[in-house]
Amino acid sequence: MRITRALSVSLLMLGLAVAPAAADSSPTPTDSASADGDAPTQAGTSFRTATEVEQGQTATASGSTGDYLYWSFPADAGQRPTVKATVKLPETHAAQTWQVDVYDGLRRRQSCQYGAQTRTAAADSSSVELACTLRTVRAWSETWANDPLPGTYYVRLTAVGLTTADLGLPVGTEVRVDSKDIGGSAAVDGSLAEPLVPGIAVKSEADKDGSKKDSAVLSAIEPEDGWSSGWWSDRWVWTAIGGVLAALAGVGGYALTRGSGRPSRVPPGA
Repeated sequence: MRITRALSVSLLMLGLAVAPAAADSSPTPTDSASADGDAPTQAGTSFRTATEVEQGQTATASGSTGDYLYWSFPADAGQRPTVKATVKLPETHAAQTWQVDVYDGLRRRQSCQYGAQTRTAAADSSSVELACTLRTVRAWSETWANDPLPGTYYVRLTAVGLTTADLGLPVGTEVRVDSKDIGGSAAVDGSLAEPLVPGIAVKSEADKDGSKKDSAVLSAIEPEDGWSSGWWSDRWVWTAIGGVLAALAGVGGYALTRGSGRPSRVPPGA
């Protein structure tokens, strides 16, 4: 009876451990793309005027060769963003080299894990496609490290090494950002006090003072479910499952080694 009761308690704990994972299986903001009608149709010309775009949206913009085009998007802990850009070139042009760069909330240039970040379009090319997959965003990092952190990210698209005859030619651009949820394998022990979003320090100071005046928030874009700050990952589920399995193994080992009961008190041969 004791073994049966212990097994029942262990199975109940296993069910409670798996329940959070099932409840958290709803699609992330990255999985649900916004309607194309809500997508931006212009780009900024600097970090401060970068056009905000949600993940899963395809932003379009018209520009000229030689311009710097900027967009911004939110990225949370555990995500691995991929930025894709397409440039539609004019009918007549010389060979052009286009480049897409991604910067984090501290305006540090982030290296691409893989993808064609820079490409040269031949003179007869009608378009050029670029891609940059960042490293996984970490919930916390050392101050000296250049790891991606939760917050606003900036995309800069421009042509490099243009000839004088190609300056000012009209071009069309498309930019899309998608993320892959890496999960607990990228979890770290720690989190930022606030995401790296422009104006977050001013907003936090206003909240502490209790003032109701408008705070200078330069970016209002964030994930639909808010910033997780790395407090939850599926490592909690696997840790709980590991503990339950260890308890079951202990109960099973005890059942196999306990024997048939107390030894008889009657001396042998009596």
